[in-house]
Amino acid sequence: MQEKKGFNTKAVSEGELKDKRFGNVTTPIFETATFLYPNFTQDRYSDEKTNDSFIYSRWGNPTVNALEKKYASLEDVKHGLSFSTGMAAITSLLLSIGKMEKKALSIFDLYGQTLSFFKNKYTAMTGNKIDIISVDQMNSGDFNPSEYSMIYLESITNPSMKVLDLVELGKICRENHITLITDATFASPYNQNPAKLGSDFVVHSGTKYLNGHSDTMSGFIGSDHDLMKTFDMRKNLGGSLDAFQAFLIQRGLKTLGLRMERHNKNTIQIAEFLKEHSKVIDVMYPGLTDNKYHSIGKKNLMGFGGMLSFRVKGGLEGARKFLFSLEYIAPAPSLGGVESLATLPVDTSHASASMEDRKSIGVTEDMVRFSTGIEDPEDLIEDIGKALSQIS
Repeated sequence: MQEKKGFNTKAVSEGELKDKRFGNVTTPIFETATFLYPNFTQDRYSDEKTNDSFIYSRWGNPTVNALEKKYASLEDVKHGLSFSTGMAAITSLLLSIGKMEKKALSIFDLYGQTLSFFKNKYTAMTGNKIDIISVDQMNSGDFNPSEYSMIYLESITNPSMKVLDLVELGKICRENHITLITDATFASPYNQNPAKLGSDFVVHSGTKYLNGHSDTMSGFIGSDHDLMKTFDMRKNLGGSLDAFQAFLIQRGLKTLGLRMERHNKNTIQIAEFLKEHSKVIDVMYPGLTDNKYHSIGKKNLMGFGGMLSFRVKGGLEGARKFLFSLEYIAPAPSLGGVESLATLPVDTSHASASMEDRKSIGVTEDMVRFSTGIEDPEDLIEDIGKALSQIS
């Protein structure tokens, strides 16, 4: 069969488990905990990770495996591995790397739970020490590479929308034999393939753009390196994805390219509207040409994504007034769905972060994080405008 090149073609066609004996067009849901084992049937299906017949769905499941193949094709990597949540993916990967010769390095601008794991649990669970620096220090290369075995980043940071220069950091990591891990949840595989920029492992919260409908939870790891250690860690920790969730996410992935195209277009229009609004202090979106990270974004991204943050007048009271004055845009955490969502990071994603950490990241009480959906941009702008008008 001719190799499929286009993103949307791969999204629809890759990884589908079809059996001519049934003539199914889409991958079936293998909603079963256990399988016949040992299975000596001549034409049995085998789990490619174990090179053996399926035995137990915590280890592997045909529906889940099909999803992992589709994800890997879109990430443009050899191997894909799924998990029950994004945090299960992150922690399983970090724990599977094991004891390192040197320290780990990361940035302050991380999802709150990831930052909490690094600061409160990582060293105790792995024995590895970790340094945490600013995005600008990381981008400028203002650190000693010889001190580190691993670097962990978010390609677009949550919620300040800073962009990491993976092109340059990838070179540094290759030259110094440093393992580079990139959480590319905000970008999605449509806007960025970090493995092609030098990342050894790519992490996604599949709950967000990969599924795209706010009705499942999942995590993914993609890599050209072998993932068997992380696969074993998934079995041990139990963070496996179930078949029905995998079916829903696979269905969502088929429209990822179409959705991201609309997310990208809608968000730049909203960012430009907010930039000119009298009740808005600042807009954080790398797609704006005057944004500090715009040039880095152009070098590292194929699209600027559907996430933006902005600060409103009136402090925390003004931000909450805006949030609850929205008519049909939902004031809810999470992101990446077809519907637009708005939230205050101080109340949700970074509620567990200390005041010091929030200050380091730039998370202020007047900050609103906005996940742009696929609705008509005119309607979104009208709703945002009306809500902003309620701020004193």
